[in-house]
Amino acid sequence: MSGPSAKRRVWGWYFFDWASQPYHTVLLTFIFGPFFAAIATEQFMSMGMEEQAADARAQSIWSLCLTITGLIIGFGGPVIGAFADTAGRRMPWIFGFSILYIIGAGALWWTDPGGSNLIWALVAFGIGFIGAEFALIFTNAQLPSLGSHKEVGKISGSGFAFGYTGGLIALAILLVFFVEQASGRTIAGLAPIFGLDPEAREGTRFAGPFAAIWFAIFMIPYFLWVRDPVEKTARHSITGALSSLGTAIKGLTKRPSLASYLGGSMLYRDALNGLYGFGGTYALLVLNWEVTQVGVFGIISGLSAAAFSWVGGLLDRRFGPKPVIVVTILGLMLVCFVIVNMSREAFFGMELSPDSTLPDAVFFGCGMLIGGFGGTLQAASRSMMVRHANPEAPTESFGLYGLSGRATAFLAPALIGAVTTLSGDARIGVAPLIFLFLCGLVLLRWVKPDGDRAEQWEEQA
Repeated sequence: MSGPSAKRRVWGWYFFDWASQPYHTVLLTFIFGPFFAAIATEQFMSMGMEEQAADARAQSIWSLCLTITGLIIGFGGPVIGAFADTAGRRMPWIFGFSILYIIGAGALWWTDPGGSNLIWALVAFGIGFIGAEFALIFTNAQLPSLGSHKEVGKISGSGFAFGYTGGLIALAILLVFFVEQASGRTIAGLAPIFGLDPEAREGTRFAGPFAAIWFAIFMIPYFLWVRDPVEKTARHSITGALSSLGTAIKGLTKRPSLASYLGGSMLYRDALNGLYGFGGTYALLVLNWEVTQVGVFGIISGLSAAAFSWVGGLLDRRFGPKPVIVVTILGLMLVCFVIVNMSREAFFGMELSPDSTLPDAVFFGCGMLIGGFGGTLQAASRSMMVRHANPEAPTESFGLYGLSGRATAFLAPALIGAVTTLSGDARIGVAPLIFLFLCGLVLLRWVKPDGDRAEQWEEQA
């Protein structure tokens, strides 16, 4: 019996993005992250802290969680990626990390809205996030086998667009039927369904189990339609994996385009993760939005991300990924500049009345651009990595890509925290992201538009 068709393999691969996206959309950015910031702030204020100090402490421990998980992902990803390449199989790894995703997300249900088990919540979130990111390394490595050199840009962009659409739908379902406002009703005016208690914030806490259930259901097409390539021999060896990884790292000295790309993407992806990780909490702590308002902000961002990613995939196919990356970085720098020059009281130095809605409208617009440019940037970056990846060990190559994206995961949170502390203004704390985007943009100058993979393998032949 023949295996799945090429078209089904592509669609199966798309479903990983659809299934996994709620961890980023629902949990990291728009529901659980702001919810955690709110309950942590209330907990610290109950201990006698002033509101500004409590806000800073809440942001600090959230930042620490993202930093620790990011370092685990960054330094563990290349090793397990190389190990999987020596074994010649990826699906068992993806299945295993999918279990971590489900366990971590599901465990968020037990987060105490009174703030008594903040560490439990952070550990559970970290376990699921590590599962999601490790699985992503392996699915990214499958991209080169899904289409030709010209097609992978469109496939990558379409995958991100499909994934963002899934995240958007999941977020909308939660906001309409589950997440309670201060009134105890959802944004649709409904009581949280299934008899969930709004006083205990059960509607909001259900975001974790919801993401776990969503993932379990929508990974079914992926496991049905995506297969490991047939390997003639297995080279299962930890020693061989580490040796291969060491060779890949040393080989960067002979591949300046790849080295520059990994360095540049390390910085601009760290800046983008900073926007994702703190955008929702910024809105809640600085603009005093409710979690449901942050969720609506997420819907707008998700719609923009889905549309921009699809268009970006077409532009990638037409012009290549590098011009798309450059334009999106410039757009995100502009967004950060606007945020830095906006507050509830003023906009670029122009005073606003206390009841002005301009800051809210501007931040909603920024959300559209963050989602749109961010989704396009991620898709084009994945496409650019394909042009540099070793076709004999793509998981190892994407492990290095994961390392470059996570090795400085502490940098954006640390800079945001340091500048916020020194300036005493969370708005100014966003400014370092402009610098990170700029440094990444500068390093792209030495990146070849078509990558260096072809010539590298010609030299070795």
